[in-house]
Amino acid sequence: MPVQRSQPADAPAVIYRFGGYWPRSVLPNGAGPYTLRDQQGGPGAAWRPLTPNEIDALVRHGNRAADWGKLLVTDPFTPELVRNCQFEGLVRLGKLEPVTLWFHDFQTPAGLTSSRLVECDIGDDSAIYHVRYLAHYIVGARCILMNIDEMHCTNHAKFGNGIVKDGESEDVRVWLDLVNETGARRVLPFDGMTAGDAYLWARFREDRPLMDRLKEITQKQFGSRRGYYGLVADDCVIKSCRFIKDVRFGPSAYVKGANKLKNLTVNSSDEEPSQIGEGVELVNGIIARGCHVFYGCKAVRFVMGACSSLKYGARLIHSYLGDNSTVSCCEILNNLIFPSHEQHHNTSFLIASLLMGQSNLAAGATAGSNHNSRANDGELHAGRGFWPGLCANFKHSSRFASFVLAAKGDYPCELNVTLPFSLLSNDTVAGRLVIMPAYWWLYNMYALWRNAWKFRSRDKRVVKAQHVEFDPLAPDTAEEIIRAMGLLEAWTGAALAAREGADAADPTELARAGRALLTAPAGAAGELEILAKDIEKSERKVVVVRAQEAYEAYRQMLLTYAVTTLAGAFEAAPGATVGEMAAALGGPRASDWVNLGGQLIPAGQVDDLRAQTRSGELATWDDIHAAYDRLWQEYPRAKQRHAWATLLWVLKTPALTPRTWGQALERAVELQRLIAQRVHQSRCKDYEDSFRRAVFESPEEMHAVLGDVEDNTFIRQVREETDRMIGRLEALRQRG
Repeated sequence: MPVQRSQPADAPAVIYRFGGYWPRSVLPNGAGPYTLRDQQGGPGAAWRPLTPNEIDALVRHGNRAADWGKLLVTDPFTPELVRNCQFEGLVRLGKLEPVTLWFHDFQTPAGLTSSRLVECDIGDDSAIYHVRYLAHYIVGARCILMNIDEMHCTNHAKFGNGIVKDGESEDVRVWLDLVNETGARRVLPFDGMTAGDAYLWARFREDRPLMDRLKEITQKQFGSRRGYYGLVADDCVIKSCRFIKDVRFGPSAYVKGANKLKNLTVNSSDEEPSQIGEGVELVNGIIARGCHVFYGCKAVRFVMGACSSLKYGARLIHSYLGDNSTVSCCEILNNLIFPSHEQHHNTSFLIASLLMGQSNLAAGATAGSNHNSRANDGELHAGRGFWPGLCANFKHSSRFASFVLAAKGDYPCELNVTLPFSLLSNDTVAGRLVIMPAYWWLYNMYALWRNAWKFRSRDKRVVKAQHVEFDPLAPDTAEEIIRAMGLLEAWTGAALAAREGADAADPTELARAGRALLTAPAGAAGELEILAKDIEKSERKVVVVRAQEAYEAYRQMLLTYAVTTLAGAFEAAPGATVGEMAAALGGPRASDWVNLGGQLIPAGQVDDLRAQTRSGELATWDDIHAAYDRLWQEYPRAKQRHAWATLLWVLKTPALTPRTWGQALERAVELQRLIAQRVHQSRCKDYEDSFRRAVFESPEEMHAVLGDVEDNTFIRQVREETDRMIGRLEALRQRG
């Protein structure tokens, strides 16, 4: 039950008697009770006291105030628009005129009705209706607040940031336990946090000085000073909500029917408005601009990147969800997810994982549901493009290369899949694991290129705080392909030696023999059983199928990446010769790249960034983000240098001559035609499949439902892009 307290008149413990927002023990020296409030906004000198006639009019309309001298208004002020309200402490109102506010099909007159306001500032021409308790908030202009049970801000509000305020103990600090359920990779959430920030903090745990420095930067940037008011920025609409506490709302935010919003920053803007819908409960989080959270979702200790969505009862807990992601009906616990993640259906679970973006979890897919040790310290790490199929179940700890497609199955053991663009299959009949390398390039080109197009086209961010590489062929995947080709050579050489009954040769000799077989005429590998090593923690076979096709496909992918990347460099220097380009782009290949939240950076530069942060050269998160921006500006050139070295590696030549460059351009033109052809072929399979046709009574019905494959927008787009690229490459060939 509430406790009633009294205090001697000569020993006031608080400055403001309604709720004690400012205990004297935490009031900064030289500051008054409204210093921070005044710094946060408001018309300032425009406020004036009420006239006797205005007070009489307010009383006649059922209003009450503990002290009418503490109700300040701004001209013009229409007292008839304020009815049945109670004012406590210093309340300041902006302009109030008989105007109508519109939001979509909803309209309401400006004014205040049947509400209790405690220590608030209200902006010009806002509408406050049936808000039972509104305390310590600054409300902007043209806002609508309606049918809210309780909305207030405490003097120790942190608005979702992982900080502590003056006089608080360390144990109240909010952490996010990313990637690992034990908290061993925990980070502090903060307003403006990118996926790169979260990765920098969660990944390099052995760098204790860096960990301490990032915590210090966060605390310093957001401060320990108490007494900030809650904010509702201009043009917000908040209606039919139950409980809102310690929340900041950015401009044009729309909230309707939320159950509980506590300790949050909800960023929003006119160009990227955020919306929160019915039945939602959000606690201890940061929401970036352009986000949507609807239909009974629950999120606790979380960060949502820009233009992301939670829908249909999704649960997001102790997780970072990257930009442009959509999550529905599922459960996500202890994860760090890079931009462009898709996860739907109530039967999908993602637990203690690091997903490096452009990923998709299907119905029934489960990561980390069962622990393979006595502790809950397992993790799953997946590169870009991770795509498990229906009802795919994985165990901790597992790691996947980029663009791994896992077929439906219960994978019983830990995995370390090192072959990118591969298809993983659990063959329970034969008791083996099967890997088809380069599957996407060989048999699913439509999906590979459509996904790249989809990620770009669905990037609705106006302000792109997180830089993202969407191209599936980039320095990170090129390096994975190069390493995978080395593995295929070693495994093929070992399989050849085993078939011939030869003694185990040294690794260099095995790789040489394997390379000779893989580069021989098609079919030379024959029925050779190639077994992968260190892929699955089990005694069963891990079989690599179509290795010779995959090896050639990998070469094609590398050459396509290298030549199309270098085309831009040659076009930017129209008078440069091959020799001059070699001088500009030559050098050793940067073989280690870091995917820092979607932005690709050479590992050495990430090490430099860490050192600059430790030393204090990068003293704030703004400084760190500016460093990301500088590296992004340098990325095109770094990518071109990497592409140059990659082309030399593919061609097995120490230097590029006009002749070899011309041959590479000629081969790249052929591969562009191959890409367009395979995109078309992989889509045609959907029309040629007899079971897919079985649901239609006639070809005409199928055409009416599916359309014609030749009319497919994406296929037409690929053809157009192919023609443009071929034109560019042919122009470079003619240039010589």
